[in-house]
Amino acid sequence: MDHSFLFTKKILLVDDEPELLELVSVILKEEGFENIITASSVSEGIDAAKTEKPDLAVLDVMLPDGDGFFLMQQIRDFSDMPVIFLTAKDEAADKLAGLGLGADDYIAKPFLPEELLLRVHAVLRRCYKTDAPVVKLACCLIDFERAEVNRGGETIPLTAMEYTLLETLAKSAGKIVTLDTLCEVLWGDNPFGYENSLNAHIRRIREKIESDPSKPVSLVTIKGLGYKLNTRK
Repeated sequence: MDHSFLFTKKILLVDDEPELLELVSVILKEEGFENIITASSVSEGIDAAKTEKPDLAVLDVMLPDGDGFFLMQQIRDFSDMPVIFLTAKDEAADKLAGLGLGADDYIAKPFLPEELLLRVHAVLRRCYKTDAPVVKLACCLIDFERAEVNRGGETIPLTAMEYTLLETLAKSAGKIVTLDTLCEVLWGDNPFGYENSLNAHIRRIREKIESDPSKPVSLVTIKGLGYKLNTRK
């Protein structure tokens, strides 16, 4: 599939280290990304996210006037753009905190340019393009081409993580998809310890696709095993 259109996506970089900000900008521009916006604090990041309306945010965790987790929560008030955290602290607690908030990926400094590009491309592909069809559920439609839910005349965007989870479940519609499988799809070959983060994403998906998220009929839990997506003809 041709993903060249992804290079037109607008990327917001927020980091308080000028050298790193410049380095990441150069890496992305040399790869072919045309629209890069930079900010060096939480306040600048919020302003840039509101005015520029980027398609992806790469956020440093440690910022002079707060942290990337707080910045992401502020952004979520008005945007569901995918978020990648960039941090010098390669600690499991920070990683799980970011993913638990609904972040789409996490890169620890120092990193190779190839790793950064691989993760950026992967998140953008998951969020903005697919060959999957429209899937009908009990009270909504999932449009994978547009990465959104259509429910009662309302259009609700999906984050990249939500999109990936729903796509995986839809491919096995009516069948149980195990917790390990879902964690591996999202976080790779070492999914141990991500179950709480997975549950957080499932809760947010249910808020978008269920008429009563506390009593789900489309995305149901199979206790001790995993989840199942019930689709309609």
